[in-house]
Amino acid sequence: MTLVWFIIILAVLVLIHEFGHFIAAKRSGVLVEEFGFGFPPKLFGVRYRGTLYSFNAIPFGGFVKLKGVPGEDAHPEHFDDHNSFAKKAFLQKFFILSGGVFMNILLAVMLFAVGFTIGMPQVLDKSNLFSAARIRDEFIQIVETEPTLSAAQAGIQAGDTLLTLDGQVVRSIEEVQEYNAERIGQTVAVQVRRGDETLTFPVNVSALENEERGVLGVQLARVGTVSYPWYLSFGFGIVYALQILWLILGAFATLLIDLITSGQVSADLSGPVGIAAMTGQVAKLGFVYVLQFVALLSLNLALFNILPIPALDGGRIFFLIIEKLRRKKNSERVENVVHRIGFALLLVLIVLVTFRDLHRYSDSIKAFFSGIF
Repeated sequence: MTLVWFIIILAVLVLIHEFGHFIAAKRSGVLVEEFGFGFPPKLFGVRYRGTLYSFNAIPFGGFVKLKGVPGEDAHPEHFDDHNSFAKKAFLQKFFILSGGVFMNILLAVMLFAVGFTIGMPQVLDKSNLFSAARIRDEFIQIVETEPTLSAAQAGIQAGDTLLTLDGQVVRSIEEVQEYNAERIGQTVAVQVRRGDETLTFPVNVSALENEERGVLGVQLARVGTVSYPWYLSFGFGIVYALQILWLILGAFATLLIDLITSGQVSADLSGPVGIAAMTGQVAKLGFVYVLQFVALLSLNLALFNILPIPALDGGRIFFLIIEKLRRKKNSERVENVVHRIGFALLLVLIVLVTFRDLHRYSDSIKAFFSGIF
C-alpha cells in the first residue's frame, strides 16, 4: 500500500499544480494545447474546445502545454496570435506562471480546514492555538529520534505515541524526564502505539555528555487533537498554512546556506525515495495524518517552485521580471540554455539525495520488497 499511497499523493500534488496553470491560462485567454494526465507515452486523448486532454502511461502527475510559450519545441510563428502566451501582458504571464503555486497553497489550506473541522493532531503550543480551539485526546508523541542513541536503534520511530515506561503511564514530558534522570545506564521498557499496534522496546537510558540527566534519545512533544467550529476552520486553515510556509522558508534558507558554505546537502532533505518511505509511515498513523502530510508536501512544492531557480516556475518568473525591467525581450536562446543547466543541476541533486535516501531507508525498502516477494 505504501507505493499506492505514494503514487496517489504525488499524482494529486502535481495535477493540482498543473491545474492551477491550466485555469490561469484559460482565464487569461491563452490556448491550452494539451492537458496531460500522467506522462507519455500517451494511451489516448480527447479533444474538447481546442484542448487535447491526454491520458498517459506514467501516472506520476501531469502537465500542461500552452500555446506560444518560448522553448525548444515552440512555434515562433504563433507568438503574435491573440491566444498565445507570448502575446499576453506582464501581469497575465505572471498570473499564469504563479497559478500552480497558488493552487498548491489553496490545496493545503483546504486540507488543513478539513483537518481542523474533524480534529487534527497538533503540537499544543500557545503560539499556534486560538481561543476557539477545542482540544481532546492529549498524548505524548515522539517527534524525532537521534540515530546514534538507543531509542532509534531499538526500533522506536518518529510519530510513535509514548504510552508507558516500565509499565507506568506517562502523562507529561516532565514525568519522562524525571523518570529517566534516576535510571542512567539502566534499561527501560518503553511502550508505544504505532498505528493500530502497541509495541514495547527495551531502551538503555544514556547520559548526555557533561550533563547528569538521562535521555532515551528522542524528542517529545505534547500533542492533542485540535478542532474548530466548521465556520472558522477555513480561516484557521489559512493562518496555519502561513505559519507552516514561514517555517518551510526558514528551512529552505538554512539548506541553501549549508549548501553554499559547506558544499553539503542537509540531512533533512529527502527525495522521492525518502518521501515514499515517509508516506508509508504516515499512512499507518491514520487518515488525518495523511491529510496533514499531503498539505505539508503541497506547501513544500509551492515554495520550492516559486524559488528563482532556472527550469522552475520561480525561475521563469525571474526572467519575466528581468524582461519587464529591461523593457526588451530576453534572448530566447540564452534563457533556454539557463533553464537546461538549471534542470540538469536539479536532476543531479535529486540523484544525490536519492542515493542517500536508499541508504537511510534501506531497512524500510527491504521490508517493502520482502512483503511483495
